[in-house]
Amino acid sequence: MSDPIAEAIARLRARQGPQGDAAVSPHAEPSVQAVRMAEALLFAAAEPLDAETLAARLPAGTDIPATIARLQEKYAEAGVRISEVGGRWRFETAPDLAYLLAEIREEPKKLSQAALETLSIIAYHQPVTRAEIEEIRGVAVSKGTIDLLFELKWIRLRGRRRSPGRPVTFGTTDAFLEYFGLAAITDLPGLGDLKAAGLLSSRLPANFDIPDPARIGDDEDPFDDEDSAHFHLDFLEGAEEEREE
Repeated sequence: MSDPIAEAIARLRARQGPQGDAAVSPHAEPSVQAVRMAEALLFAAAEPLDAETLAARLPAGTDIPATIARLQEKYAEAGVRISEVGGRWRFETAPDLAYLLAEIREEPKKLSQAALETLSIIAYHQPVTRAEIEEIRGVAVSKGTIDLLFELKWIRLRGRRRSPGRPVTFGTTDAFLEYFGLAAITDLPGLGDLKAAGLLSSRLPANFDIPDPARIGDDEDPFDDEDSAHFHLDFLEGAEEEREE
């Protein structure tokens, strides 16, 4: 099968001429042709593209941030825009026109209250273990809830905590950021936002604070393939089965 992205780039380079790539010096203002090529790549891509992917396909020395900035300026008032999602870029519908697609947008399976609570805890407290999730929620976490979040590709295994039993830790994925329209995990609603939305009581303890989801898990070791193969055994070990509504 032909590669539509490669074909689009080939046509653009054919118009550019043999000296086009050499005309772009490192860190120079991106050429009109480089901006057009980036536009073609982002338009044809099935998923957001990162800087490395764009740099590999654009003329050598192209300033990727400057190129993206030019595209964002170009589409600032258009029906679509260039949006950053987890350090990658994509075309998306302008926010004020989202209602046009509301009826045809495919939605994932509706999450239960237990799944929503579990996902929220993982997002704000990552890296977090099953035991820590259960301690915060006050009830056991069912295997089905975790399986659903894995199926949606919103959570991932981050590593093993350096503590007795070496429990696995969970974190969110780029797919989570993409679905909820977050450029980075630090864009999650803060204390003031949650209060304004009526999701938190205005009468909170004086020492109440929102966890920092961007903290580095320096008390965990990265997960490897062998660990992944035995994950379900670890998750179910010592846990009591409990149904969650």
